Amino acid sequence: MTIWRVEPDLNQINTMADQTLVAVLGIQFVESGPDYLKAVMPVDHRTHQPFGMLHGGASVALAETMGSVGALHCVNPETHFCVGLEINANHVHSVREGRVTGVAKPLHVGRTTQLWEIRITDPADRLVCVSRLTMAVLAREKVR
Repeated sequence: MTIWRVEPDLNQINTMADQTLVAVLGIQFVESGPDYLKAVMPVDHRTHQPFGMLHGGASVALAETMGSVGALHCVNPETHFCVGLEINANHVHSVREGRVTGVAKPLHVGRTTQLWEIRITDPADRLVCVSRLTMAVLAREKVR
């Protein structure tokens, strides 16, 4: 059984990111399943910190991007949209090159909030970062 109210279209998601931070960081959505989204991000000059390792902020940007996209696909876009309330991240393992893969899954999809867990791993499948993102679900008519 799927969680999606709107089935994710990876081409559309990736195209929407043109001219945004998502494009600058090289984030690409590569897979969706009945209850998850998967995306990849390069570990290179765009995502490094000064010591040549993946910047924690880049990992958080990947996590927030994935959870936000997932959340939007769990609501009726005609009546609701989602915005981030809080994000946290634990950086577990460093990466110097290659690419990382994120998998975003919801822990809770409610009427007014959603909670997403995003696990980011390196090419050897070692945990690089785990993040939790809380999203607010807002009605479109309440926005001014």
